[in-house]
Amino acid sequence: MIAYRIDRRSGVATYLQIVQQTRQALRLGLLEPGDKLPTAREVVEATAVNPNTVLKAYRELEREGLVEAQRGLGTFVRRTLGPDADTGPLQAELAEWAARARKAGLGREDVAALCTAVLDSTYPEGEER
Repeated sequence: MIAYRIDRRSGVATYLQIVQQTRQALRLGLLEPGDKLPTAREVVEATAVNPNTVLKAYRELEREGLVEAQRGLGTFVRRTLGPDADTGPLQAELAEWAARARKAGLGREDVAALCTAVLDSTYPEGEER
């Protein structure tokens, strides 16, 4: 099950953080069709956010066709966002690179900025794949 982490200093709306983290879990294969998302109450207890915020995020995911609410049962993943190719080897290389970056003294924000710069130069504006 996914555990949401809310960064109140990020400037990103809380419901969008939940949506983005869910999408990321779908892309990485951490959530698969049929998996149940945590209940709004569970998310509220873990993150201290307003229940309406969680419900807003879940409605957005449902609108996108990624999840489906089943009355009295919960919210379930309908489809994944994972790539068609096996990304295991790439993920292993990236993990090694991240370890080298940390050893070289780069912080999390430094690595994120570097990755964003590389992605921006590799993928033209608006290109998903």
